[in-house]
Amino acid sequence: MARVMFVVPPLAGHVHPAVAVAGELAARGHQVAVAGHADVVAPMMPADVELLALPGRRADDAAERIRLEAASQRLRGVAALKFLWQDFLLPLGAAMIPQIDALISEFRPDVVVADQQAVGASVVARRRGTPLAVLATTPAEFDDPYAGFDRVGSWIAELLADFQLAHGISTEQAAATDPRFSDQLTIVCSVPGLLEASRFAESVVFVGCAAGRRHGDPDFPWTWLDESRATVLVSLGTVTRDAGRRFLRAAAEAVRSMATDVQAVVVAPPGTADDLAREAPVELLVTPRVPQLALLPHLAAVVCHAGNNTVCESLAHGVPLVVAPVRDDQPIIARQVVQAGAGTRIRFGRAGAATIADALRTVLDDPTYRTAATRLRGQFTAAGGAAAAAAHIEKLTS
Repeated sequence: MARVMFVVPPLAGHVHPAVAVAGELAARGHQVAVAGHADVVAPMMPADVELLALPGRRADDAAERIRLEAASQRLRGVAALKFLWQDFLLPLGAAMIPQIDALISEFRPDVVVADQQAVGASVVARRRGTPLAVLATTPAEFDDPYAGFDRVGSWIAELLADFQLAHGISTEQAAATDPRFSDQLTIVCSVPGLLEASRFAESVVFVGCAAGRRHGDPDFPWTWLDESRATVLVSLGTVTRDAGRRFLRAAAEAVRSMATDVQAVVVAPPGTADDLAREAPVELLVTPRVPQLALLPHLAAVVCHAGNNTVCESLAHGVPLVVAPVRDDQPIIARQVVQAGAGTRIRFGRAGAATIADALRTVLDDPTYRTAATRLRGQFTAAGGAAAAAAHIEKLTS
């Protein structure tokens, strides 16, 4: 059996797919570990996967985290993308390099599976000659993400080349490689049917929705669901600052206007959830968390921020979407959903109750959206999910 070490950034949306694949490999008898920041990763870990805790994210880092989060909330478009790489991912990668190097010496993996944004792990694996797989939890980098912004794409590529050179990768290798990809194996959490691009490197494999065992899922009042009404989920993932609160309030008002035949589960952060719950009519269930995978088979539509995990999980269940992208890869994922005919897009910062209600009514009443989502469900099923990802990693270890 092989020894497999995953490396993830402290971002919940990146941890979920990684631990699902890690759990699948552990169930097959491999010795598997996940290296990550314990405060984010530990609550999601399967019991049979070892956590290799990275230092950092302690109380004394709180002020810097608050500064970064506050700054990122104000940014959109190219500015947000530049901030993501220059102010967050590359400093994170540099800080992780000595930690990952030490953990590889200790754990002695046969293969390192690095999240696409954990670029420090890719650099260490290449530097040591350890077999490397990259796990792309979003397909954005494979679908012309810098169309119309060629300078931005070149700037990021130059940043990453300089990053590799600064951390022990030779000039020749830095010119020929990119830590976001592996020419041995790059696993993409999506299906080709969502992408405009049609040609990919031989090392790139699409596994669909890498969802797996969810640990710590909350209880849910299943008897609340009314089978005579269409049930809608409204969720913004971790996008829950001021604009998120405004959007959730507008969505709640939209559902109230559709109460004759629609009910909604609204996922909101604790403070907002309390406020909305006090005002909520019977057709609105407001809660800080839901067992999303278990809930999806009961849903008629999902309203979300176009986060790739929520989009893939919804389409893997044949559920159409209303997407309101905010930043980073979300506009690309939203474009994919719309072009596939599986949903409609609204503007996160401007959509009011009437706009959200109109978009929901369109997706619920026009059967073409459900038909497109059902077609994509077939592609997600065929892609194989976490089991397929595990099988590809096994081939790399043999």
